[in-house]
Amino acid sequence: MPKGVKVAVIGGVFAVMVGGAGYGAYNIVSALNGGGATGAGGPADERTGPPDSEEVKETSAKFFTAWEKGEAAQASTSTNNNAAAEAVLSSFGEDAHITGVKITPGAARGATVPFTVKAKVSYGGKSKPLTYKSELTVVRGKTTGRALVDWQPTVIHPQLKRGDTLVTGEAANPPIEAVDRDDTVLTKEKYPSLGPILDALRAKYGDKAGGEPGVELSIRHADDSPDTSLLTLSKGKPGRLETTLSASVQAAAEKAVKKYAQSSVVAVKPSTGEVLAVANHREDGFNAAFEGRVAPGSTMKILTSAMLIDNGVTTMNGPAPCPATATWQSQTFKNLDGLKADESASATLANGFLRSCNTAFIKLVDEDPLTDASLTNEAQERFGLGRDDWKTGIVSFDGSVPASSGPDRAANAIGQGQVQMSPLNLASVTATAITGEFRQPYLISPELDDRQLATAKGLPSSTAAQLKQMMRLTATQGTAAPAMSGLGGDIGAKTGSAEVDGKATSDSWFTGFRDDVAAAAMSQQGGHGGDAAGPIVAAVLRASG
Repeated sequence: MPKGVKVAVIGGVFAVMVGGAGYGAYNIVSALNGGGATGAGGPADERTGPPDSEEVKETSAKFFTAWEKGEAAQASTSTNNNAAAEAVLSSFGEDAHITGVKITPGAARGATVPFTVKAKVSYGGKSKPLTYKSELTVVRGKTTGRALVDWQPTVIHPQLKRGDTLVTGEAANPPIEAVDRDDTVLTKEKYPSLGPILDALRAKYGDKAGGEPGVELSIRHADDSPDTSLLTLSKGKPGRLETTLSASVQAAAEKAVKKYAQSSVVAVKPSTGEVLAVANHREDGFNAAFEGRVAPGSTMKILTSAMLIDNGVTTMNGPAPCPATATWQSQTFKNLDGLKADESASATLANGFLRSCNTAFIKLVDEDPLTDASLTNEAQERFGLGRDDWKTGIVSFDGSVPASSGPDRAANAIGQGQVQMSPLNLASVTATAITGEFRQPYLISPELDDRQLATAKGLPSSTAAQLKQMMRLTATQGTAAPAMSGLGGDIGAKTGSAEVDGKATSDSWFTGFRDDVAAAAMSQQGGHGGDAAGPIVAAVLRASG
């Protein structure tokens, strides 16, 4: 955050003040003549229901005019939250150093008025123009009956959230020039979903990369997340920061997630743990690829199979009947619609895995010597999950596989219940499964800041060989075959569909490998594993060749 800047923390908004540039788009002459909203201190408007077009026009014009003139108190009287609005409008010039404001409204869409702000940001002898678009909505005041601007932080700037502030000054951290593994520069403009990640890397490593801070207009976030730079007045000197990413794989990941809403993907290099790509397509900007906490559905069967094999319950060619239903401690589990039951001698673990038969796994979780903690132990000791000790270089979730009793013990085994994963966790599970070695994923080399990466004992070679073969069969003969079709090399995969309480459509999960690349994706409410997450993973693996 800029140094030496006085910031007012506002419950719900950032503080702002404006330099005046007369607003002339509307001629407001009738606000007090009986037909429109009353002025401050006037009698309450008796109108009810949504504001009409004339009220929308007059209210927004009155607000824009006061904002342009820097009349914070006057502008706030046109809103339904005077105190919050005045605090924000009063700080616009003081902390953000924004002056010369000119607002151009667009055509109203009902009660919503889009507009363009043009202004100037000046600090330390440097000035630059600022232009952005936003919108406001006019509502009926609950107690006054007046037409009022519905106050939201986004009225002043579309990227502001509750409690955020705009500030201009020396940046909190020097800028960075992030580069991929082949020295290709990674920018927000070319790789949009890397934006929050590059901000996080700058906040953590800016002072270690050798740069010098510049002067910027930034959003200082109320939740202490890294500042978001909006405008650079003087660039400073960027420091060079090497990442493990691959520009080509990242580009493919960005393109793939764009096709499916609420989607995220991660690709890692199993032989090293290096993260090759991380992409998200989400309106909230959340890095769900690294921080998501969602039930992974049947992709969990990779880890559950490892538990069954390591504990001597069965092998990939051992019996695993697949009945239509299976009951565990009063809860009945069933398979996805259309999956044919099979309790014949050919019903092996590999067969249940490639067909994604839930009941085959449910029938095996009560076998000796398994306990409520067996799956947890497998996850922590062999796959490095759920111990809160991953140090990837940015904030990440380490997965959660809690010891559960009752029906959740069975539900956990098929990726429901209390199990939570992110695509990063699942990509790591696949990497561990096919190599037998747990190598903690990382985005920045631990040599830069002497981080201690997490360790785990990994899998016996025979277990890893069986898991890899079952994933190969699933990619060529099972539920993952359609998505993985056409991919060359040594390939394997696993699908997953996770049912979410209250949601009609399941979350789509998919993980796969191709030679020395493992990838995992989720698309929330994306349907079956092969519907959305499958094509995302396949596109990323295809780009890694």
